[in-house]
Amino acid sequence: MRKIEVAFADEKVKREFDALKSGDSADKDVYVAINKAMDRLKSEPQCGISIPKKLIPRVYEKYEVDNLWKYNLPKAYRLLYTIKGDEIAILAIILEWLDHKNYERRFGYG
Repeated sequence: MRKIEVAFADEKVKREFDALKSGDSADKDVYVAINKAMDRLKSEPQCGISIPKKLIPRVYEKYEVDNLWKYNLPKAYRLLYTIKGDEIAILAIILEWLDHKNYERRFGYG
C-alpha cells in the first residue's frame, strides 16, 4: 500500500493557511474546514471532484498541474488540489482555496 501525504504547493500557500488560524472567525472556520479536508485527503486523495483537463486554469501551470481536483468546503469555499504519485507514495498538493465568487472568476464562470 502506498503512503499518502498532503502538502502545500509552496511556502506562500502554507503561510496563507497558517494566517487563517489567527484571523477573524470566518478565517478560523475556513482553517478548521481545510484541516478536516486534509485529514480526508490523507485517507482518500480522490475524494474531491475531478476537473476536466481542458478547464484547468493557466494560473496553475507554474505548479505543473496535469490534474486538478475540487473539494467543497462549508460556506461555498472550494479547496483546489492536485495529485502526484509514484509506486511508493501519493501526494495531494493543496494549491489554493477560494470563496464561491473568486472560484467562479478563476474558472471563467462569472
